[in-house]
Amino acid sequence: MPTAVQVTKTGGPEVLEPAEVDVRAPQAGELLVDVAAAGVNYIDTYQRQGLYPMELPFVLGLEGAGTVVEAGAETGFKTGDRVAWQGSIGSYAARKLVPASVAVKVPESVSLETAAATMLQGITAHYLVASTFEVKPGHDVLVHAAAGGVGLLLVQLAKARGARVIGTVSTEEKERLAREAGADEVIRYDRDDFAKITRDLTGGAGVDVVYDGVGKDTVDGSLASLKVRGLLALFGASSGPVPPLDPQRLNSGGSLYLTRPTSVHYVRTREELDWRAKELFDAIIAGQLTIRIGGKYPLADARKAHEDLQGRRTTGKLLLIP
Repeated sequence: MPTAVQVTKTGGPEVLEPAEVDVRAPQAGELLVDVAAAGVNYIDTYQRQGLYPMELPFVLGLEGAGTVVEAGAETGFKTGDRVAWQGSIGSYAARKLVPASVAVKVPESVSLETAAATMLQGITAHYLVASTFEVKPGHDVLVHAAAGGVGLLLVQLAKARGARVIGTVSTEEKERLAREAGADEVIRYDRDDFAKITRDLTGGAGVDVVYDGVGKDTVDGSLASLKVRGLLALFGASSGPVPPLDPQRLNSGGSLYLTRPTSVHYVRTREELDWRAKELFDAIIAGQLTIRIGGKYPLADARKAHEDLQGRRTTGKLLLIP
């Protein structure tokens, strides 16, 4: 069995290579973890393709959960602790060194697979609704790819904060999932003009915020969906990078705001990381947040996971199981 999935050259899913990788003992501030599950995310495909340059070779994966085998000095963790993390490269592996600074303890009532499926997309959804644009009762929110990994979480978290949520999806099955997650309205953006329908649903005013992880295919319609002084949170680009944008479009659209947030800037302190993780785990335990695991693949089948993700054949979260 391979111990990791390595990238030795950039390209398509075919460049993902199962490999034997040795892992050294942990130093101060590090945890040696037996990985129970690693999360698959769109950012992994960007790194694999070379859109986000990485030093080659490298092991993919920024997110996972597992059990501490050995704790280095000054970590605050001990052997046997159940931990989860996001933001630590090399998670497509059976055993991994995790910086204690990015690890959080997993409550006993939350499975390690659920924890692995929660961290990166959960923290992303949390900072988007709690910090990038603080969703409050009465807000109108547009969520693209509402049946995707982040989308399903955004729908649930925004609804819990009292918003009316409009979701966009590309299939009938994804429409069903978005509605089950709590979306008030669902638009099929593969066949309908979502900006026009969003305007109609809001009496011509537009929404307060658009959460857009799709990018190139949706950015124009996202801007057209916003109310005066509305905010477009462009947090991903699953359809491709957004072309250069003339700032005058923000003026003519109604003094709009545009931000391109990323997770690392929203977990800059231990306190902020613990706050976001605790709110997510508490919501899961209380039954207020459902983490949908859409597919589990053996570690050696990482290529298939990437093909399915980029082919938009998935809903919810994909996991690799060592």
